[in-house]
Amino acid sequence: MRCLTRRGSPLAVLAALLLGGCAGGPQSLPADEPRAIATASDQTDLDRRARVRLELAGAYFSRGQLDTALDEVKQALAINPQSADAYGLRALIYAAMAEDRLAEDSYRRALQISPRDGNLLHNQGWFYCERKRFGEAQVRFAEALAQPQYRDPGRTQLARGICYGREAKWLEAEGALMRAYELDPANPGVGINLAEVLYRRGDLERARFYIGRLNDNPATANAQTLWLAARIEHKAGREQPARRLGDQLRSRYPQSPEAALFERGQFDD
Repeated sequence: MRCLTRRGSPLAVLAALLLGGCAGGPQSLPADEPRAIATASDQTDLDRRARVRLELAGAYFSRGQLDTALDEVKQALAINPQSADAYGLRALIYAAMAEDRLAEDSYRRALQISPRDGNLLHNQGWFYCERKRFGEAQVRFAEALAQPQYRDPGRTQLARGICYGREAKWLEAEGALMRAYELDPANPGVGINLAEVLYRRGDLERARFYIGRLNDNPATANAQTLWLAARIEHKAGREQPARRLGDQLRSRYPQSPEAALFERGQFDD
C-alpha cells in the first residue's frame, strides 16, 4: 500500500497524516463539566510562552531537526507541564527517533490530559499502524472519528484504509478509502490508494477510473500513478494501453524505480 500526499514525497506523509493534527486540540474537561470556548484573552503569559516554544518545536520537527525540536518541547513542558499538545508532539518526535517506548509513554500522558482529542487519537493510531499493531490502530482511528469536535475525518479514513491495506484486508480498505474519497475527492493520496485497493481486489474498471483521474491532471500525475495505471491495463489484458503508459513513464521519469520495473516487465511487483 502506498501512503502519498499531494506532492508524493515520502517525508510529506508526516505532514499529511500527522502534522495536520500533531499539535492536538483544546484540552478536554471531565465528562460532567461543560466545555468553555477558549479565546485569546484566556491565555496567560506562561501559556503564550509555552505556545511559542511548541510552535518552534513543530517547525524544527517538520524540517527533521529532531534534537532541537525535542529540546523546544522540553522547554514548553517546563513552562506548562499540563500541555497535551506538547506531549503529543513529543510522541511524534520520539517515534521519528525510533524511541517507541518513550513515544508510547508520551501518547499516554497526552491522552490522560485530553482523552477526547481526535488528533492525538489519530496520531497514536498511525503510530500503531506503522508498527503493525493493526488492531490497536483501528481502535484509535475509530475513537478519533467518534469525537464530535474532530475536524479531519478524511485524514483518518485515509489512514484507516492504508492500515487495512497493509493487512491485505481489501474489502475494509475499500470501505474506508471510499469514505475518504467522499470527504476529500481532490486528495491524490486518497485516489491512488483507492485505485490500488480496487486493483488488488480485481475491480479493474473502477481502478482504471480513479487512477485515470489522477493521470489526466498534470498536477497529480507522477511515476507512481502512471505505473499503477500500466499495471491495471496489463492485468486487464490491454497490452497496447499498458505500453503507452510505460512509454510515458520512461520518457518523463526515466530514473524512477517504476520505469525500471516496467523495463523488466515486473508488473506484479
